[in-house]
Amino acid sequence: VWIGLHEPTPDEFADIATAFHLHELAVEDAVKSSQRPKLEQYEDMIFAVVRTARYVEHGQLTETSEVIETGAVMLFIGEHYVITVRHGSACRLRPVREELEARRELLAQGPWAVFHGVVDRIVDVYLEVAAALETDLDELEATVFSRNRSSNIQEIYQLKRELVEFKRTVMPLQRPLQVLVSGQITSVPKEPRRYIRDVNDHLQRVVEQVVAYDDLINSVLQARLAQVTVDQNNDMRKIAAWAAIAAVPTAIAGIYGMNFDHMPELHWKFGYPLIVSVIVASCATLYRFFRRADWL
Repeated sequence: VWIGLHEPTPDEFADIATAFHLHELAVEDAVKSSQRPKLEQYEDMIFAVVRTARYVEHGQLTETSEVIETGAVMLFIGEHYVITVRHGSACRLRPVREELEARRELLAQGPWAVFHGVVDRIVDVYLEVAAALETDLDELEATVFSRNRSSNIQEIYQLKRELVEFKRTVMPLQRPLQVLVSGQITSVPKEPRRYIRDVNDHLQRVVEQVVAYDDLINSVLQARLAQVTVDQNNDMRKIAAWAAIAAVPTAIAGIYGMNFDHMPELHWKFGYPLIVSVIVASCATLYRFFRRADWL
């Protein structure tokens, strides 16, 4: 028997919990969507929590960027039944049910075949999310090192935040799958365990990708911050150069603006043209010097 529920309330789930004699602690966790991935063994059943994730395309969930939408699937696995409680819409289980109904040899393996189908579907979506993240990272990296540098630090931080959210979803699932693969839970038949081992291999690939992406986005962030620092230094050099050029006429004008009685050049007919020429020549010389030094 496979019973599937989507975001049930405690009252809605109470009748099922009573009918299948589910443990109250597992029932309490099942109606909450914020559980971490875990695997708990009770007297006559196994309770598992698996986080789901999917990449929402631009404009579908927000107007600003793509984001990773997360959710959870809780599984109660008994000797002759499976109960799934799904939170969020990150991973729909209808394709899993249709595949099992179409392949009776899988369904004949019992409740653990359903567990494998559900987790396999979730990890397959992980791979899709990882591929989408890789594409975004490649585009972001190319933009950061392009001439126009159109990317900003906010975009990098936003992608990093989504990567952290995905990392929190993927990484904790390693332990529950390793427990099942290692045979610590004896109620898992041999054949489904082989399929779960294959899912675990796919999960390890996702984990490796996430770790690599995390290192890459940190490198991109550091590179962009270094570029910002260099740009700021260039701006400061330009400001300093123009300030030095402006200081020359300011100083000369300040000298001849003093109210002294004896300044002979003020009464010389070539005094004004000479001072203007000195100002222009000094400013031109400084401008040429700063241009050669690549300050302007």
